[in-house]
Amino acid sequence: MIENEKPFTHSLIHSFNIHFLVIPFNKPYLSGNELQYIGEAVQSGKISGNGVFTKKCQHFFEEKYGFRRCLLTTSCTDALEMAAILCDIQAGDEVIVPSYTFVSTANAFVLRGAKIVFADSSTENPNLDADKLSALITPKTKAIVVVHYAGIACDMDKIMAIAEANNLFVIEDAAQAVDSFYNGRPLGSIGHLSAFSFHETKNIISGEGGMLVINDERFEKRAEIIWEKGTNRSAFWRGEVDKYNWVDIGSSFLPSEVVAAYLFAQLENLEKIQARRKQIWAKYYNDFSFLEQSGKLKLPIVPSYATNNAHMFYLLTDSIEQRDALIGFLKKNKIYAVFHYISLHSSPFYKEKAGDVSLPISDYYSDCLVRLPLFYELTEVEQQLIIDKIIEFYNS
Repeated sequence: MIENEKPFTHSLIHSFNIHFLVIPFNKPYLSGNELQYIGEAVQSGKISGNGVFTKKCQHFFEEKYGFRRCLLTTSCTDALEMAAILCDIQAGDEVIVPSYTFVSTANAFVLRGAKIVFADSSTENPNLDADKLSALITPKTKAIVVVHYAGIACDMDKIMAIAEANNLFVIEDAAQAVDSFYNGRPLGSIGHLSAFSFHETKNIISGEGGMLVINDERFEKRAEIIWEKGTNRSAFWRGEVDKYNWVDIGSSFLPSEVVAAYLFAQLENLEKIQARRKQIWAKYYNDFSFLEQSGKLKLPIVPSYATNNAHMFYLLTDSIEQRDALIGFLKKNKIYAVFHYISLHSSPFYKEKAGDVSLPISDYYSDCLVRLPLFYELTEVEQQLIIDKIIEFYNS
């Protein structure tokens, strides 16, 4: 039982008209000042980006987590594409990427001409298996991209040691990992570069949005130029040059002030949002523990070196057939649970270029993982209904 959690009685559900209840997988949350700050951004006369709210958001992360430099982007995808440019990925370079991830993790490097070498997942969780990493490295390997799935840290000491021994860059795909830690270190602060997401399905949101974190001073100056369409415009506005010019490749990576204003209101409520999400996560875990003990399903594992930011709660079924049956059963009861990634090594795009690759653990997560609704406004009544229906499914 979670500390301070109110006891739940089934009479609450009976007194609630569940006939019309629909529980979505996700629901974006207005934490308080989003609309006010958007109004302020519009009234300021500058909404094109890199204004007051952009700077406030970047400063928030730099101060709270000790990131060297932060640049807001229009998406985590854009942040990853910036990372690929900064690492000077060229045609023929190899980049190691977990197969169990979103396409952006790989696509950002494919766009620069890289050959993607997919890594299998750990048996403990969907993160890449650090113990199998060294076998994937060749003289052409230039970078390792790690994904902290569900906000749970990869084994970063092992990964960084391997990268250092082979002179490789490490990029953290921390899309799901805001406010999560590895041995006391914030995720996103360990690799040379990292990318965060503020998509509406994340803990902290701006609709669409992301952030590049620069932890290596070698990349700091160039990152700002790439961010500003390949120009030294930011240096011009600081008075460091008398006019700005096209000096490098780049793109329109920075978001508008409207996006940053929404995000800053969320950041002001980070602790409140995180506390509620962790409460929901813990109740799921506690109430399903007996099903795991009886061998009917598996629950997430959080390694001793990692913290849990409650980005996601997932169950692992015995098979793809059981997964589909569970999702279908919940949908009939107006509860929207979903599976997640189809392993990228099995995608038509990759197979056409590289042929068949065997990554059985990644495929296991593709087949058996089910994500449950988890969002700030999920009520006790709704969560208990979800739990009861899943127990009913496994007891039937």
